Amino acid sequence: MTITPFETHLYQHLVPFFTDHDYKLLSEKKQFRRTTTAGFQNIILSSVFYPDDTMVDVNFGCRNEQVEQIAQQFLNNQPDLRSDANTLIVSMGRFSGAKYFRYKIHSEEELPEICEQIAQFFDKQGFDFLTTASTLSTLDQLLNESPGEPCQYVYNQTHRCYKGLIAAQLNHNPHFDGLIDRYRHLLIHQTQNPYEQVYFERLIVYLQHYYSAN
Repeated sequence: MTITPFETHLYQHLVPFFTDHDYKLLSEKKQFRRTTTAGFQNIILSSVFYPDDTMVDVNFGCRNEQVEQIAQQFLNNQPDLRSDANTLIVSMGRFSGAKYFRYKIHSEEELPEICEQIAQFFDKQGFDFLTTASTLSTLDQLLNESPGEPCQYVYNQTHRCYKGLIAAQLNHNPHFDGLIDRYRHLLIHQTQNPYEQVYFERLIVYLQHYYSAN
């Protein structure tokens, strides 16, 4: 990915703050990332350039390696993207109840103030959420507590069905069998792709046979 001069300056302002919290800048992936025993936590910065201003969107989330190692066998993702896939991801705006919020920047002189606001958000809420969300029990809760509704912590609701079911099985969720029925029903309505049904059924068989033995 090409890094623009604007993005370079944005990262430079944020590097000291995120470095203090053990996050490393991966500029080619346009994110800061912290490796954990379970996988990783990351903050992704997306910039869209207009003639008069620049919009910056901040997404953050985590990867649970155990969940993703199973999920990526059944999802139709490009192989070179699988190791970077997030299990949970949410925008700052959506997390804060302002779904379409973006930072609107007219000049680079505004960057220090914007970056200070980003830092304050993570100090007050973001880092605590990432620490909690990285545990298997919280992943199970966030993905599965309202199976009949879209999950705000996943953009791809089809992938949510897969990852929610995996998290439920790994966490020994007593409602696992009920979730199978709910997500099977959801997938029928979400996608007209027959292969999706086939791969989801393969996942169910995998989880029932492989993990019921442990």
